[in-house]
Order: sequence, then C-alpha cells, then structure tokens
Amino acid sequence: MFAIFKKELWSYFGNWSAWIIMAAFSLIAALFLFFFENDSNIFEIGMASLQSYFVLVPWLLMFIIPALSMKTFAEEQQTGTLNWLFSQPLKISDLVVGKFLSVWTVGILCLIPSLVYLYTVYVLGVPAGNVDLGMTFGSYIGLIILIAAFAGVGILASSLSQNQIMAYLLGVFMCFIMYFGIEQLASYKLLGGADFILQNIGFYQHFLAFTRGLVDFKDVAYFVLIIGVSLVLSNHFIQKKK
Repeated sequence: MFAIFKKELWSYFGNWSAWIIMAAFSLIAALFLFFFENDSNIFEIGMASLQSYFVLVPWLLMFIIPALSMKTFAEEQQTGTLNWLFSQPLKISDLVVGKFLSVWTVGILCLIPSLVYLYTVYVLGVPAGNVDLGMTFGSYIGLIILIAAFAGVGILASSLSQNQIMAYLLGVFMCFIMYFGIEQLASYKLLGGADFILQNIGFYQHFLAFTRGLVDFKDVAYFVLIIGVSLVLSNHFIQKKK
C-alpha cells in the first residue's frame, strides 16, 4: 500500500499535474476572496473572517478532486496497466487505499496556500488578531475530512469508468449530488418528516457543523462511513475486473 502511495504521489508531482492543479485552485480562491466583486470578497464583507473561503472551497474541490482521482483506475484500465497490477503480489484493497491516500494528500496540500489568507485576515482584523480561531480550525478539519469524502467518491467513479473523461464527469456528478443535490432536494420538503433524514444523507449539513467550529463525533463518523463504503465498493468493482 505504501509503495502504491509513493508511486501515485510521484505520478502527480513528477509530471507537474499536481502543481498545476494546486496553483489553479489557489489562484481561483484568491481571485474570489480578494479581487472579484462577489459575496465571497473579504474586503466587501468587511469582516476579518475566512468564512467565505470555507463556503467557496467545497465548490472548487467538487471539480478539483475528481480531476485528481479520475486517473487512479480509469487510466490504468485505458492503458492496460491494470492487468499488470493484478499480476503483482499485492492486494486489491492495498491498491485502492494507496491510491485513495495519494489523492487525499494532494487535496490537503491544496489548502496550504490558504494559510497566507489566514495570516492576511489575522493582520487585517481590528484589533490585529481579532479572528475566531476556533471556527477557523474547525472549518479546516471539516475541509480535510470533506476532501477525503470527495476522494473516496472520486475513486469509486474511476473504478466504475472505462476512461478518464467518463471518470471525471461521473466523479463531479456524484460529488455534486452528495454535497448539494441531496440538500436541495430535501429543501423542497416533499417527503414530510423524511426530509430531515434525506438532508442528513448528504455532505452539506455535516460539513456545515464544522464551519461553526463544532467537531462532532457523529459528523466525523458519518464521513468515515461514506469513505469506507466508497472504498469497499471500489474494491468490489476492481475485483470484478480482475
């Protein structure tokens, strides 16, 4: 598993794909936070807070993480190297977890430039340092866990697909449905009391708790369950291709 993890990391950083994705992610976030006129612009909000960043980032991750995960299995199958991996003395589960950890790691690294935004907001506060650090750190924990959930869903989409384009489109669609689609469907209140259950199936409400600075065991357990189910299903579908 560790060998697969190292190999995948090298494939991301060895051909500049990870660097380009990280740079694009940081640039887009910076433009929305400091330059474009929108509801996320920190100067227009007039508050020393990264709350708008934590609202924006899940939407960016919804497109970034599937771009990272689409190659994990779809490319291997497309190029024929998946059969070669099957012939090696390794478990399918190690293969799945190793690739998942590599996508999760690159996703977390995308957040590192945001520490510059945190420092900027910290300095701009009146007085300096007037920032809700509890909410900020809770939101970062939520983002790290959300990245893992998106990575699990992206790995599942790649294991179901024959090529990278299909893996990317399916990954974006599944992440969108899990984060926003289910939440919107529940907001129509078509199912009566069952809307609350439907609402808690999606990512949004569980991530929202982290952005309030609340690190609740039930929210962590929910994401761990989603990640586990995604990886188990990925393992099943790859096993069927063996």
